[in-house]
Amino acid sequence: MAVLAAKIEAAQARVSEADLPKGAAWAGQARARALGTLRAGGLPHKRDEYWKFTDPARLAAAETPTADVLPIDEKPVFYAVDRHRMVFVDGVLDTDISHPLKMDNVEIETLQQATGKDIHWARDLFGVLENNGQSPVQRPLAALNTATAKEGLVIRVTGKAQKPICLSNIRQEARTDAVIHHVIRLEEGAELTLLENGPSAARLNLVLEIELADGAVFNHVRTQGRDHQRVAANHMFVRLGRESRFKSFTLTANGTLTRSEAVIEMTGDDAHATISGASVGDGDFHHDDTVFLTHNAVNCESRQVFKKVLRNGATGVFQGKILVKADAQKTDGYQISQGLLLDDDSQFLAKPELEIYADDVICSHGSTCGAVDETALFYLTSRGVPKAVAQDMLVLAFLSEAIDEIEDSELAEDIRHRLEEWMQRHRT
Repeated sequence: MAVLAAKIEAAQARVSEADLPKGAAWAGQARARALGTLRAGGLPHKRDEYWKFTDPARLAAAETPTADVLPIDEKPVFYAVDRHRMVFVDGVLDTDISHPLKMDNVEIETLQQATGKDIHWARDLFGVLENNGQSPVQRPLAALNTATAKEGLVIRVTGKAQKPICLSNIRQEARTDAVIHHVIRLEEGAELTLLENGPSAARLNLVLEIELADGAVFNHVRTQGRDHQRVAANHMFVRLGRESRFKSFTLTANGTLTRSEAVIEMTGDDAHATISGASVGDGDFHHDDTVFLTHNAVNCESRQVFKKVLRNGATGVFQGKILVKADAQKTDGYQISQGLLLDDDSQFLAKPELEIYADDVICSHGSTCGAVDETALFYLTSRGVPKAVAQDMLVLAFLSEAIDEIEDSELAEDIRHRLEEWMQRHRT
C-alpha cells in the first residue's frame, strides 16, 4: 500500500505541474482515460515487476532535469539521405527550418492541429493503442504522455512515400523536459520509412502509435547518441493488419538512462514484424529494451534481435515476451538477446518469455552473455592487427546480426560507420 501511495503521489506531482492540452471532445476523452490510468496506478516504481532491473526515479520525478548541451561538431546521422525533414528544437516543432507539412501520398499535421478538429481519422488511434497496451502490464509513462503531450505529428500515408520522413531533434537548452506524441497510419498497400535522430531533451518521454492496414510496409530506424547525460522513455504501440510488414531498428550509444518499450500486436493473417536494436555503453550507461509482442492471427512471423556491448560498469537490460493466442496457428516467433561484456564491472540482465496457447507454432528464444572470444582476438593480433582494433572488429561482428535487420543497406552502412567512430573514441 505504501508503494502504491508513493506511485500515485508521484503521478499527481507530474500532472499538477503540466499545462494540460485542450482539444476536441474525442481527444479530451483519450486524455481523460490516460489520466484515469495514472491516478489509479501511479507512476512506475523500482518494485514493479517490469521495472526491477531499471530504477524509474529520474523518469518519474517532478523536477525537470538538466544535461549539458554538446556542440554540434559533426554531420548528423542520415545527413546524406534524401529525406523529408521535420525538426524539433527542444521538443517543439520548428516549422521555419522544417520541410512543409505535405508530401505526395502523405498527409502531415501537428498533434495540436489534429486533436483540435471535431472529426479526424486520428480519433481511432490517438491514445487508443496506448490504452490497449496498458494490459496486461501497465505502462504509466506512456499514459502520462497521452495525458499531457502537446507536441508531435499526425501522419497518414495513402500510397508509397517517395522519400523517408526524418524526425530530426536539436537541443539548445540544458534544462528541458520534452513530451512528444506521434500518431501514424498507413492505409492499405501504403509504404513509409521513418527516421529519427538527434538529441531531444535532457529528459524525453516519446510515444509512437502506429497502425498498418492490410499490405502496408513500415520501416523505422532510430539513432540515439551524443547526449550522454540524457534520460529517455520511448514507447511504440503498433497494430498490424493482414500481410503487412513492420521493421524497427534502434541504435543507442551513450545516455545515462534509456528505457525503450514496444507493444506490437499482429491482428491480420500473414503479417510480419521485426524489432531489433544495437546498443554500446560506457560507464554510467543504463539501457533497457522491453518488448511485448502478441500473435493474434494465423501464419504470422516475428523477430526480436537485440545486441548490447557494455564496458566500465555499463548495464544492459532486455525483457522480451512473445504471446501466441489460441487462434494464432502457424506462428513463427524468434527472439534473441545477447550481451558482450568488455570488462568484469558491466552487467547484462535478461528476462525472455514465451506464452503460447496455440499448438501449431514454431517459437524460440535465447539469451547469452559473455566476453570477447579470446581465440579470435589472439588470431587477429597474431597477424599484426593491433589489439584495440581487433577488439573493435569483433564487437562490430557481434552487433552485425542486429544491424542486418535494417531493410535499407545504405542506412545499415551508415549505422556501422557511426559505431566504428564511437568505438574509436572510446578505445582504451
